[in-house]
Amino acid sequence: MMTDMQKDFNEDAPNPVEGREKKGQDSSTDSPLKQRSFLSRWMNSLVDIGLGEPLLRIGTNLFSIIAIGIVIVLVQVFFRQLNSPLAENSAQASGPAVSASTAIVSAPASDSPIIEGIARSAQIHTNIPSRPRNEITKYIVQDGDTVFGIAEKYGLEPQTILWGNYEILLDDPHSLRPGQELNILPVNGVYWQWLGGLSFGSWAKFYGVTAADIIEYPANNIDAKSIGDYENANIPVETWLIIPNGKREFVSWSAPLGVTRENPASARVLGAGACDPVSGGAVGYGYYVYPTNKHYLSGFDYSTKTNHLGIDLAGNEGEGVYAADAGVVVYSGWNDYGYGNMVMIDHGNGFQSLYAHLSAFNVGCGQSVGQGEVIGAVGSTGRSSGPHLHFELMAGMKVNPWDYLPPP
Repeated sequence: MMTDMQKDFNEDAPNPVEGREKKGQDSSTDSPLKQRSFLSRWMNSLVDIGLGEPLLRIGTNLFSIIAIGIVIVLVQVFFRQLNSPLAENSAQASGPAVSASTAIVSAPASDSPIIEGIARSAQIHTNIPSRPRNEITKYIVQDGDTVFGIAEKYGLEPQTILWGNYEILLDDPHSLRPGQELNILPVNGVYWQWLGGLSFGSWAKFYGVTAADIIEYPANNIDAKSIGDYENANIPVETWLIIPNGKREFVSWSAPLGVTRENPASARVLGAGACDPVSGGAVGYGYYVYPTNKHYLSGFDYSTKTNHLGIDLAGNEGEGVYAADAGVVVYSGWNDYGYGNMVMIDHGNGFQSLYAHLSAFNVGCGQSVGQGEVIGAVGSTGRSSGPHLHFELMAGMKVNPWDYLPPP
């Protein structure tokens, strides 16, 4: 009986081994939970006192700084390896790189030590040097072109444009018109026709060069062996030749000098506006005023290089033109040499003034005028590309009007 009771007791009693196992399991699972609950309580306490958000921002910024530092270190390591001579040599040792557009041939192997030099990057584009022209170029004049502008475009002096196209421009820059075909010489100089009648050497000397300069110039295409003596060169008459670096006087298209009240007849060759001799009359003050309302250019400036020995002052069609100084009218009428309607005043002190391209006259031959008096109107008659006043001053020679007019 006792045995049965003990058996029943043993079966109903808790197993000490099982109890130990359960206890061990509980202890193993309770430890992380306790840690998590402690961390949670700590975080909650920080939030309760208002430090949760600042700590989060500090942690985020600290992480960003560490990440940036790591990136900088990695970049430095990368470039240090890239610039290392060992890295370059190992890249070369691996064999030449194959390109889809360019085949690179490696240099033959050598036992000599490697010599470091200046690295040069490949150039995709090739600069082709400009080569000198060896023939005449044809150029069609466009709207807005000037002798100066065309010369600058081809790297020439402006007088070369005139000297290369006398039959078209007649040494007059006002003759330039859209649609004209001009000769553009390959070098500064003159383009002229050899007509014979004198020795070739003296003809060349007239332009300030030697016969050899012309004959041996490649663009003239002359066989030096076939012409014999250079000074009496056997060159066919009427041959057009480039005279490299040659010079000549401009053919005058402007009004003559010295048209005075005592001898105005010297201007009769200019056209119907020439006057008879005049005695007496107004005398100038020796200083000048602007002959137009506008005091700036609208066309060509004074230039001995282009044979433009006056200034083109701006003005609208019909605006007044005024006497720059007092004097007597010694020419009033049409001019046959490109000036159109023209007035010329002798100031009685060695100076004369000229007013060209007028649309109308207010004065006639022999009339005395005062300084600033209206003598005509701005126009575009004669060789003119638009309304303006061509104004000249003369004192034994044509002078630059800007040197005598007051500041604008």
